[in-house]
Formats: sequence, C-alpha cells, structure tokens
Amino acid sequence: MTLAKNTKSAVIPGMRYRDCPAAIEWLCKALGFEKHAVHMEEDLVMHAQLNFGNGMIMLGSAQKKQNDYARWTAMPDEVGGRETRSVYLVVDDCDAAYAQAKAAGAEMVFDLEEKPYGGKGFTCRDPEGYLWHVGSYDPWG
Repeated sequence: MTLAKNTKSAVIPGMRYRDCPAAIEWLCKALGFEKHAVHMEEDLVMHAQLNFGNGMIMLGSAQKKQNDYARWTAMPDEVGGRETRSVYLVVDDCDAAYAQAKAAGAEMVFDLEEKPYGGKGFTCRDPEGYLWHVGSYDPWG
C-alpha cells in the first residue's frame, strides 16, 4: 500500500448519526470542530467533512432504509452503548476543552484528570452515544 502524497491526514474516521445535522452542530459547539463540507439531500446528510486542526472526520446520516454499508455497522444504542472504536482529539488547553464540552451538555464518562503518561484528558459521550477522548497528551510530541 502506498500512502497518499500531500494529504494533511492519512487516517480519517467515519461516523453515522441519526440526526446528523444536529450532530454536526453539537460537534462544532462542544468539541470545536469546523465545517469543511456538508452535502445534503432533503434533510439527510449524504456526506460531511469536519476539520479539527489538521485532522478530519467524515459523517453521514444513518438512514432508516438499510443500505449495503448499514448492515455492517451499528449505532452505540444498538449495542448497549459500547464502542468498538473511538476518536482522540489533541488539544493545547484541556481545561478549556473540558469546560466547553460540559457547557454544551456532554456526558462525562471519565472526568478531567492528569494522565500517568503525560498531559490531562477526559472522555465524553455525544448526544447519540459516541465516545470522544480529549487530551493534551500529543503522541507525536
């Protein structure tokens, strides 16, 4: 496999949301994402890209009508709120990020704490149940 040249991020997580427009607004407000592109058909998000620094996530609406992709995925509430993957966001000021997420109504799964490997961090759940790890530890640093 050859890596893409001149890309900002070679790993881009993808997620589905039942109310994807609301999820996009919440992710921007609570966690500081910025809209890069949002493609809608009626009230469904067909494809969206949200930036976080030099990282990105891609989103789409979880449609009631099952498609080929949907049979391989599940929403957190369909599997007891558990996750098989999660996303980590690297921030400079973890205290401010924690306050911002709390103010937006994020459910804190693990409160803000000093990590034994360095930095501070917390884990929260978004309104549709996905886990978000946020911390000042930079694995590249």
